[in-house]
Amino acid sequence: MNAWWRAGGRENSDRGAAVGHPADPFWVASLRQWNAVCWVLFAAMALGLAALDRPGASKYAALALLGCVALAHLVLDRFPDNPVLRPHTYLWVLVLGLGGLSYLRGGYAALFIVTLPHYWLFARTPRTSIVFTGLATVSSLTGSWLRQGWSADFLSSTLVSTLIVAAASVLIGLWVHAVVAQSRERAGLIAELERTQLELSEAHQRQGAADERERMARDIHDTLAQGFASIIVLAEAARAGLDTDPERSAQQLRSIENTARENLAEARALVGSAQSSQVAAGSVAQTLRRTLDRFAEDSGLTVTADLADIGCDQPTRIALLRCTQESLANVRKHAAASTVGVVLSRQPFGVELEITDDGRGFVVGQTRGFGLDGMRKRLAELGGRLTVTSSVGDGTRVLAVIPTAEDEVVA
Repeated sequence: MNAWWRAGGRENSDRGAAVGHPADPFWVASLRQWNAVCWVLFAAMALGLAALDRPGASKYAALALLGCVALAHLVLDRFPDNPVLRPHTYLWVLVLGLGGLSYLRGGYAALFIVTLPHYWLFARTPRTSIVFTGLATVSSLTGSWLRQGWSADFLSSTLVSTLIVAAASVLIGLWVHAVVAQSRERAGLIAELERTQLELSEAHQRQGAADERERMARDIHDTLAQGFASIIVLAEAARAGLDTDPERSAQQLRSIENTARENLAEARALVGSAQSSQVAAGSVAQTLRRTLDRFAEDSGLTVTADLADIGCDQPTRIALLRCTQESLANVRKHAAASTVGVVLSRQPFGVELEITDDGRGFVVGQTRGFGLDGMRKRLAELGGRLTVTSSVGDGTRVLAVIPTAEDEVVA
């Protein structure tokens, strides 16, 4: 590979890349190919001059000029950081060398054609390339005119062919520059698209991690936190009744043990990333019945239940269970109620769970708890909704609706 393109191209890299800048891979490959052609042509012309031409000043001058052009090209190729021979200096040597060779001898059209791409490869801008191409054309024609004069051969052959080749070189060079510019722009757009895709992927990963943390927080709140809160309440009640009602305290201790076992099972399910837990085993009616019986036993409240035997998938069953557990926990902690009613029914639009209490109620818009938001998000993941109706002194009604597979998603 040409060394100037590997290292000497740094001259232009600090000044801003133009189209066709030496760092461009297209131009690197093009220069490598043209270098091979140039060296073959230099060698062939040198051998032809040395072997076929008669000795004389014209022969040695032509060899000297050809040697200067080849030496300049070699120096720029092998010593790109030299302070004397820079790319534009080489192009000037090439322009003058072509003029001198055209003056000394005929038959240098091949050299003129082969070296035309150098004006596009080494110049910094298309305008500079066109200028050097024009200078090389004028120099070659001037040398030929000085040697041939205004002869028919000069006008019909040399002048016309040289101008056609130069014009074709300019047109092809401009077209190649346009293609390279479009390719570079396309490469920039592709790189920008890849960066955008990477940023989007990272954003999705961060969002996924945040969603997973939120899901885990919701599961912990709905299972372990509620269980621990129940254990604390039961433990306080059992301690208070040890002397006055030991049988009741013993029952509360058994409830503490059962709750702790259930919490342990939930903890193992969470650690194991289980999709379901033993607590949610069985039909949804059986699952809710066990939960309500445990709540009535632990709290001493009156619980009425109308639970239809509804078939539903595991995510729906777990969502209904978590909504029931959260609602009952809120009743225990905040409502000061005496009666709780639970109705599970099948409706045309899906499964409906209604939980009511006759407690003190609250202002729905002023709640800031994690539980209600967690229930809403859990139901939303299944296409459902949560409606909470309450007012101070009138109790609370919690309505959870989840569409089943054959139903339309609830808006």
